[in-house]
Amino acid sequence: MPKVSTKELFEKAYGGGYAIGAFNVNNMEIIQGIVEAAEEENAPLILQISKGARSYAKHEYLMKLIEAALELSGLPIVVHLDHGDSFELCKAVIDGGFSSVMIDGSHLPFDENIALVKKVVDYAHPRGVPVEAELGKLAGIEEHVNVSEKDAIFTNPDEAQEFVERSGCDSLAVAIGTSHGAYKFKTEPQLDFERLHQIEEKLPGFPLVLHGASSVLKEFVDMCNQYGGKLPGAMGVPESMISEAVKTGVCKVNIDTDLRLAMTAEIRKAFVENPENFDPRKYLGPARTAIKEMVKHKLHVLNCVGKAK
Repeated sequence: MPKVSTKELFEKAYGGGYAIGAFNVNNMEIIQGIVEAAEEENAPLILQISKGARSYAKHEYLMKLIEAALELSGLPIVVHLDHGDSFELCKAVIDGGFSSVMIDGSHLPFDENIALVKKVVDYAHPRGVPVEAELGKLAGIEEHVNVSEKDAIFTNPDEAQEFVERSGCDSLAVAIGTSHGAYKFKTEPQLDFERLHQIEEKLPGFPLVLHGASSVLKEFVDMCNQYGGKLPGAMGVPESMISEAVKTGVCKVNIDTDLRLAMTAEIRKAFVENPENFDPRKYLGPARTAIKEMVKHKLHVLNCVGKAK
């Protein structure tokens, strides 16, 4: 199956009461684990590539790996730029075969954010590529995204409609209390569902996106700590809240930290239990399996199992 765009997937998700999992990829094992999970659960899929991942693994390598996934799985897969920080980057990945992009101008003043998004939209839409934007600022640290808790800004429902209409974006990442990274919250978070419903009322039928939605599952935090890590107090978004969000207008949920934790925990375990091992297949294989099982679990949380075909 060829690459698909988020537009066609979101139309089905919005009416179907589920969200598409958007999983960040950096190498072969991560891609394999994610795709195998989605294939077994017959779930549509968004593979996200960040600026950092593209720099680390190179655009061409990642695209060839995804081409293999498309050929072998037959799944509808979106190739999406996560947190694009410039028009030039968005243009490069569109020209390089991505089927969806996010331009993140959330750090800019309202009008400047709109102008940047519109510039990307004007380039992307004639080429059949939908554009995700962000209004509001999530707290947390992940790659080049670094926003302190005091600087976080929830999305203003009264601005959302104007932002979408003026920018022409196809989906909107909203800030309602999620956070990037593993060290998300000191106490259990409370997502602002009232704010989410107000945004949805302003934008009926429009796909919304949750960033920073990893749950930082305790079993993997404990496993990392057991085998030499130091992640005390790491806390994510309860999965019950994610499940509640996808019953509304949320059509895409970003997950990265949970994948990193699952992979790292298995690798640390492999080295502690067999310190003489130097065969990468002996630690990357279990790490790939951990990612696969993590993703299968997340697909059920997002209620998108069986929605691929």
